Amino acid sequence: MKVNIEIDCTPEEARNFLGLPDVTALNEALMKEMQKRAEANMEQLDPEVLMRQWTAFGGQMTNQFMDLMRGATTTPGGGKGSGSKDS
Repeated sequence: MKVNIEIDCTPEEARNFLGLPDVTALNEALMKEMQKRAEANMEQLDPEVLMRQWTAFGGQMTNQFMDLMRGATTTPGGGKGSGSKDS
């Protein structure tokens, strides 16, 4: 036996029926705070600002990045890439 029940109601009506709290005000406050923080951090995503931050360390970040890339392209046995397997 298969029974289908369709209920047509708004989210507010469903919350009231199920006895759930209305968190609309909390959600709006949270969204405003997230938007404020995102807008405050937008400047840090600017490529010019990123380069200024990286060069402020005297090239240390560039060297660390290059070491990371070299480490990612070498296999644990010391060979380069995945084609350096010895048979």
